[in-house]
Amino acid sequence: MVKERSAWLKAIVLLLLIVGAFVSIIPFLYMVSHSLKTIAETITRSSAIPFDPKFWPRVPQWSNYRVAWQEARFGLYFRNSVIITAVTVGGIVVTSCLSAYAFAKLRFAGRDLIFAILLSTLMIPQTVLLIPNFVIVAKLGWIDRLPALTVPFLASAFHIFLLRQFFSQIPNELIEVAKIDGATHLRSLISIVVPLSKAPIFTVVFLSFIHTWNQLQWPLVVTQTPRWRPITVGLSVFITEAGPETHLRMAGAVIAVLPVIALYFVAQRQFTEAITRSGIKE
Repeated sequence: MVKERSAWLKAIVLLLLIVGAFVSIIPFLYMVSHSLKTIAETITRSSAIPFDPKFWPRVPQWSNYRVAWQEARFGLYFRNSVIITAVTVGGIVVTSCLSAYAFAKLRFAGRDLIFAILLSTLMIPQTVLLIPNFVIVAKLGWIDRLPALTVPFLASAFHIFLLRQFFSQIPNELIEVAKIDGATHLRSLISIVVPLSKAPIFTVVFLSFIHTWNQLQWPLVVTQTPRWRPITVGLSVFITEAGPETHLRMAGAVIAVLPVIALYFVAQRQFTEAITRSGIKE
């Protein structure tokens, strides 16, 4: 009786998960289907149900992507996003690894207090920091330049906390043995801690990539010309200029989201492993 009830419960949970996943993917499918329609089909053949033939285009219009890429100058914006994201993610990984190792493996006065203060910054809404960050960036003369889009985000309290929790699980004996062999703390971090923490580091890369790639408010504030505007800003400007051309809007949205999807499929196993090992220990 208990086994039957457990089987039914698992079936219900599985069914709910399938329904939830299906509902969640509908907006993405809607975006893709409309990106392949003609402008007439977006008006006359539109449906919110994937099982309805009107949901899909009669003949996929792959040229919509080429037109959107050219009209919206996505080549420039895409390049900018790649550079901004690469610099920011690289900086976050370096600062997070160094800081997390210090908080996890080093003993110094005020360590726990400093870590507590660092965590308290997570309660501050990003909107509150918008004006102070803008004033600092403006005084430094970084408006419409690459440092304005990267430097304020080269460190993250959340990612430091995440890596610190994983680094704390690594036995201190490994560090001590490395010290006996003459290794410095930096050498221990690079040779021991980082190789054992590939899953959480991949998680930091993935999460910081998504956050940086999808930023819109801050780039809108600190850029005045297309010179360093990322693809999110380019997409918003294109939406304004494109008028009722829904098919081109959707094609631009697909182009903007493809790198995030590609990265997830590349790092899916590491990301899943990091979640399954996310039990926090001291």
